[in-house]
Amino acid sequence: MQTPSPSREELRTLIDARRDEPGALLPLLHDIQNTFGYINAEAVSLLADALQQTEAEIHGVISFYHQFRTTPPARHRVQICRAEACQARGARSLEAHACKRLGVSMHGMTADQHIQLDPVYCLGNCATGPNVRIDNRLAGRVDAARFDRLMDELEGEHR
Repeated sequence: MQTPSPSREELRTLIDARRDEPGALLPLLHDIQNTFGYINAEAVSLLADALQQTEAEIHGVISFYHQFRTTPPARHRVQICRAEACQARGARSLEAHACKRLGVSMHGMTADQHIQLDPVYCLGNCATGPNVRIDNRLAGRVDAARFDRLMDELEGEHR
């Protein structure tokens, strides 16, 4: 599943709507990512020009905030909690299993762009760790077997 790149005109429309607002960069980055799923090089260039900043400054903000993406997203995002409570309940071994099962490292995407695997640093469900969030669905007490069942569901819908 390849996400189409936003057109220059689509990007300009979004940027022009907020470019004169004080502190427009973060809202614009959110607008672009929410609309297109990621912030591509063309968007960075247009933002730099519109906001009278350098592309390096724009990249610095994008790379500082982990939620911003510069590549098209996977269809599903799987996050494994790395907070202390989840670590105490086996999150690190779950993470190793997940990487092996999906054939990716953390922050990696499966070759078919179906699943992105990311760490997260608290899902607010500490009593039932280790916790996993798949898109916007939270799962607690996830061990390797349960992770495999959850991935089988995702992979089943992909076929």
